[in-house]
Amino acid sequence: MIDTHSHIYSEEFDADRNEAIQRAKNVGVQHIILPNIDSESLPRMLALESEYPGYCHAAIGLHPTSVNENYQSELNLVKSELERRKWIAIGEIGIDLYWDKSFYAEQLKVFQQQVEWALTYKLPLIIHVRDSFRETMDALAPFKNSGLTGVFHSFAGSIEEAREIINIGRFFLGINGIVTFKNSGLAAVVEQIDLKHILLETDSPYLTPAPYRGKRNESAYTLLVAKKLAEVNKCSLQQIDEQTTHNAKSLFTI
Repeated sequence: MIDTHSHIYSEEFDADRNEAIQRAKNVGVQHIILPNIDSESLPRMLALESEYPGYCHAAIGLHPTSVNENYQSELNLVKSELERRKWIAIGEIGIDLYWDKSFYAEQLKVFQQQVEWALTYKLPLIIHVRDSFRETMDALAPFKNSGLTGVFHSFAGSIEEAREIINIGRFFLGINGIVTFKNSGLAAVVEQIDLKHILLETDSPYLTPAPYRGKRNESAYTLLVAKKLAEVNKCSLQQIDEQTTHNAKSLFTI
């Protein structure tokens, strides 16, 4: 299995990060992808990647909730990092209108700039969407048939939204603990989606799957997401493991 989205570099893991990574390894997590947030998260993320080379893989990007009036300096940092080294992906980027709509114009500009860089540097996208599905799809419309690839992280939408994402090109749906939430309705949606379009993720330390909901999430719980997908798809855990691992390796070139 591959956890394609984990903030295991965050402060929530300072007391037991190495133990958490060992627990992930123990249940069969082969790789962990680390999406960036902004300039503050970057040093912590890079330190973890250096500690676990070939296991933890860093992405670079500016998260929409970190976009404010000083967005240009943050964006400049992303650009300089793209020039400095090779990254696994550009992310986590996108549009978030849940917390604050006042910087929507700036979020849109930042998102589309980073999408352009994904094409320039031939990197997949890790896309964050919250209360912004239509805005995100409209923002991507100019790039249709451009060769963009990526994942819509933490997908929790309808089957119609899933199909729209799949139809815009080579994009995957990142499925995490939400699929185990009884009231989310996501299991019924995922049941209708071919496994070739799905990636496993945790979004640690957030969105902890049942039965640990309400506690800190960690990459070892990728297994709980995989087990739920096996149940939903009426197939073996091995099939989920093999297909989602193949998907992740093909997208992120691991």
